[in-house]
Amino acid sequence: MAYIVALTGGIGSGKSTVANAFARHGVAVVDADVIARQVVEPGTPALAKIAERFGNEILLASGALNRAVLRQRIFSQPDGKIWLNQLLHPLIRQETQRQLAQATSPYALWVVPLLVENGLQDRADRVLVIDVNTETQRARTVARDGISRQQVQDILSAQATREQRLAIADDIIDNSGIALDIELSVDALHRRYLKLAASAPQQD
Repeated sequence: MAYIVALTGGIGSGKSTVANAFARHGVAVVDADVIARQVVEPGTPALAKIAERFGNEILLASGALNRAVLRQRIFSQPDGKIWLNQLLHPLIRQETQRQLAQATSPYALWVVPLLVENGLQDRADRVLVIDVNTETQRARTVARDGISRQQVQDILSAQATREQRLAIADDIIDNSGIALDIELSVDALHRRYLKLAASAPQQD
């Protein structure tokens, strides 16, 4: 398995922008959010179980998962969230491990928005935190997702604090500036990670 760098950050911090910059260096990117969507794609056993539990109303006409309806169902059925997590988390973990094991680049970038919240930092060799101030997070998320500032605040309140993320960081990228700064930061970190990966004990 490749040397693993976990990338995390709060909503609106620019995780995808940074991950894409690493991908341009040929780094394998394993994204927990992408995997979470893959395991409930139409035709998957997990989606069939979710429809059986919550009713076919949680499916769109296309057969895809209607996430908005599912969120409402979970909100009205507290045990529903526990059931859903017990179903999906092992599938997500299994697929994550499979993709990390298949990585052929010297190190893999594991994008995990809820790294701190789920206590996963010890599963990575190094932790990179994308940091922005909360006001920037609010503004970016409102502009990107078209939701209210109150909805953004609710999401922020449910996530780890900026301080909690920074406390576990080995490396930090300040993403409150311009795109060029990101490219320069990623270039420097890429060189550092190549050296770290080269000197790390080989893992099976």
